[in-house]
Amino acid sequence: MTYETIQFSLEAGVATITLNRPDKLNTFTGKMHMELQSLFPVLEGDEVRAVLITGAGRAFGAGADLGETASTDSGDKPDLGATLETQYNPLILFLRGLDKPVISAVNGLAAGASMSLALAADICLAARSAYFLQAFCHIGLIPDAGSTYFLPRLVGSGKAMGLAMLGDKIPAEEAERMGLIWKVCDDEALMDEARALATRLAAGPTKGLGYIKQALNASPENSLAEQLTLERNLQKAAGETHDFAEGVMAFHSKRPPQFKGS
Repeated sequence: MTYETIQFSLEAGVATITLNRPDKLNTFTGKMHMELQSLFPVLEGDEVRAVLITGAGRAFGAGADLGETASTDSGDKPDLGATLETQYNPLILFLRGLDKPVISAVNGLAAGASMSLALAADICLAARSAYFLQAFCHIGLIPDAGSTYFLPRLVGSGKAMGLAMLGDKIPAEEAERMGLIWKVCDDEALMDEARALATRLAAGPTKGLGYIKQALNASPENSLAEQLTLERNLQKAAGETHDFAEGVMAFHSKRPPQFKGS
């Protein structure tokens, strides 16, 4: 399939999505959302065992294309809530609910909803020159596309409030220090490290990794008793997978496991 606003490839179980509007800093448009949503069935398929998201050019993404969201000449005001409901929310919910690892490689600016997208990944890497920006407050809006959910869980309520209300640039190294992202990489090494990580995860026990993701995503809302019950149920399911049996056999045979993702 030919895409206008993204690039897509699938190799060795790794699905790579590149936001591809470099002249517009990869800002989101309705067309981009349509193309991203068209990938959902592919990403759910058995051929995909890890997903890698990055941006073309000098930005991961600068948020929404404001040319699509501004008031019209007639004075009609945009329904930003409807835009979230039909475009951003399905994307974020899909990535968080996908039962396989999702990695974001932030190659430059990640602002507004693009920062939300980066944080929606299970593991976020960033180039040393990259930076993050909760830009919403600068135009009178609230953080969206999941940022009000992710920020306090990643950095705590105090830091989250400052990031959201002040909208200051957060360099990648500071983002790593505060626990906002997993790791900073040298600019020239970012994509090599991101691909190596995605390849490593794609060769792992996919169902087990999906259960890990499900358990950790549920943890903040659960009581200890509820989380213990979830662990019991997920561990039962993990124990019935081919990859668990393979992992045990490989351990006893003192060889690397050959996981199939099933």
